[in-house]
Amino acid sequence: MRFSDLDLNKTYSYADYLKWQFDERIELIKGKIFHMIPAPNTIHQRVSGAVFTELYTYLKKMPCSVFSAPFDVRLPKKSLEDNTVYTVVQPDICVICDPLKVDKKGCIGAPDIVVEILSPGNNRKELKNKFEVYEEAGVKEYWIIHPNEQTFLKYSLTKEGKFNAERLLTIGDEITSSILPGFVLNLDEVFINQ
Repeated sequence: MRFSDLDLNKTYSYADYLKWQFDERIELIKGKIFHMIPAPNTIHQRVSGAVFTELYTYLKKMPCSVFSAPFDVRLPKKSLEDNTVYTVVQPDICVICDPLKVDKKGCIGAPDIVVEILSPGNNRKELKNKFEVYEEAGVKEYWIIHPNEQTFLKYSLTKEGKFNAERLLTIGDEITSSILPGFVLNLDEVFINQ
C-alpha cells in the first residue's frame, strides 16, 4: 500500500497504522491522518538536542524516562486495544514517569510532559489539534518551543483538566517544571548556536 492509496476522509485506528509500510511519516489525531513534514531542519534538531540532553541528564537518577521522535504515543479514549485507539502522535520529546505506560510499541497513555518544537508548516497542527488531544488525554505539561521566534510556552493541566498557559519565555529566562522538582533549563542554552 502507498500513502496515496489511503482515503484521507476515512477514520483509522492504531491497528491500521501498524499495517502501513510507506516512507511518509504520519500521525493519527482522532482517527484522521496528518502528514508529518519532511525531516526537521538544522535549527529544529539543535533545539531538540539541547532540550533532550538536559532532560536526559536530569532524569538519569529518577524513575522518569525521556524519549524523542520517532516514538509512538498512543492516546486511548476507552480501551487499550490497537483497533480502538484513534490518536497516535510522535511528539518531538516526551517525559514519562509511569513505567507501566512504556511498552515495546512506545507509550500507551498520556506522557507527563510533551515537548513540541514548531517547524514551518506544522504550527496549526501543533497549536490546535495536538493541544486538544494532549489536554483531553491529561498530559500534565505541554511545552511549545518556537525556534525562529526563540520563545517557549508552557501549558500546565489544571485540576479541572484544562490547560493553563504560563508566561511566554525567551532568551534570558529559565524553564522549571512542577513535574521535575529542581530541573532548570536555561533558554540561552537552547537557542544559542542556532
